[in-house]
Amino acid sequence: QVQLVESGGGLVQPGGSLRLSCAASGTIFSIYGLGWYRQAPGKQRELAAQITSGGSTEYADSVKGRFTISRDNARKTVYLQMNSLKPEDTAVYYCKMNKAGGVWGQGTQVTVSS
Repeated sequence: QVQLVESGGGLVQPGGSLRLSCAASGTIFSIYGLGWYRQAPGKQRELAAQITSGGSTEYADSVKGRFTISRDNARKTVYLQMNSLKPEDTAVYYCKMNKAGGVWGQGTQVTVSS
């Protein structure tokens, strides 16, 4: 059974940093693209960053230059380094594996507030 487990969320002050992790189990990892999505209260889920199996990356304009997505195939883990965080980055962050229509993690809360 495929499982994605996110961690690393929390409360941080504006301008701070967090690193999210998403560990996969029960599946081959290296051949699939991966993404980090986020959903703020009352808003639709949106793509923040994605990385292909070959390591190419794309970012939403709102996070470009502040967030970095990376993957460690040996550890079956995808990361999202988030710097210069803003209150508008507050959301539940989900990772997704582009397998069989999409496999989602349970999400981790990120709150940016002073």
